[in-house]
Amino acid sequence: MRLVATGLLVAMAGLFLATRAFDHAHPAIGYVRAFAEAAMVGGLADWFAVTALFRHPLGLPIPHTAIIPRNKDRIASTLAQFLRDNFLTPAVVARRMQRVDMARAAGRWLADPGASRGRLRAGVGRLAADMLEALDQERLGGMAKRALADRLRALEIAPLLGRALATAMAENRHRPLLDGIVHWAARVLDANEHMIRTMVHERAGSVLRWTGLDETLANKIIAGLAKLLGDMAEDPNHPLRAKAEEGLAQLAHDLQHDPARRAQVEGFKNELLDNPALADWWLGVWESGRAALLRAARDPDRMLSGELGDALRQLGETLQSDARLADTINRFVRRAAVGAASDYGDGIVRLVSDTIRGWDAETVTGRLENAVGRDLQYIRINGTLVGGLVGVAIHAVDALL
Repeated sequence: MRLVATGLLVAMAGLFLATRAFDHAHPAIGYVRAFAEAAMVGGLADWFAVTALFRHPLGLPIPHTAIIPRNKDRIASTLAQFLRDNFLTPAVVARRMQRVDMARAAGRWLADPGASRGRLRAGVGRLAADMLEALDQERLGGMAKRALADRLRALEIAPLLGRALATAMAENRHRPLLDGIVHWAARVLDANEHMIRTMVHERAGSVLRWTGLDETLANKIIAGLAKLLGDMAEDPNHPLRAKAEEGLAQLAHDLQHDPARRAQVEGFKNELLDNPALADWWLGVWESGRAALLRAARDPDRMLSGELGDALRQLGETLQSDARLADTINRFVRRAAVGAASDYGDGIVRLVSDTIRGWDAETVTGRLENAVGRDLQYIRINGTLVGGLVGVAIHAVDALL
């Protein structure tokens, strides 16, 4: 564009010289000459104006030229303040984020199997795998184990267990547990009949053994226990079940309100946390989880083709269809963006200002000229043509007068 603008200026100069030789050949030649003369003036004036923005025209230190290099630091401060006042204020960010539907955009990305393919997913997978492999696994596992243990030690679990048990009993969700205990006891009885018979036989007197009454007594005991368990299984209001429920209700109350019971549970919890076997188990779980994460990171296609992929796609569909969930996520994203603008806006604009101040004058000039230089050359072209038209108008007025 610079060559076009300069070429047009040279063409006007050539046209001006050519028309001087034929100035009296025809009255119309005067209009052409006036156009070329005024076009040269307009083109030269706009060339001077455009050049003066970035450098000294013809290298001459004319006052008020090379404006951008001389005011580099002031431009940096003004640009930074412009960004701060018009883009990074919480009000502007909040207004902009009102129009951003981040939840449904994420939902579309998750729901479309093809949307998660490509270099982005592969790059994220490689980054995750490299990070997992670079970390000290023993130290990281130990840190995670200690963090979990500290959280569990600080958490008093007895009241939580008590409230959970009380809530389950209030909603009759404890009855399947009692049914399971009764059925388990019946299976234990069936599997250990011989043990009961042996115990009765060994403890019976010689008379009972000689008469065979020990066998009869063992049968009666087994039959009575079996009938008792059967009645408990069939009758939800059996007295023994009621006694068991009373015991569970008392346990729920003690877990919440009895200091001795709560201290007993806390002691058991701490003993369990101090058990080396639990630490070994946790490290094994951690290593298994890390290995699974590494496999998933190295092969994201396989990971997303299984249950995790189905879960992600279902999540994406939910984000698109559930308006309440989408609004909640969008509200969170909006608040996070506003908070980031409030907390880090000054740092961002300071980065812009310091970066521009750190450039030398030639760098600033070159980057700005590359950004707007094409339009500036159009200014030269327009100045040449408009100047020519003004020259024609002035010549016409002069001819008429």
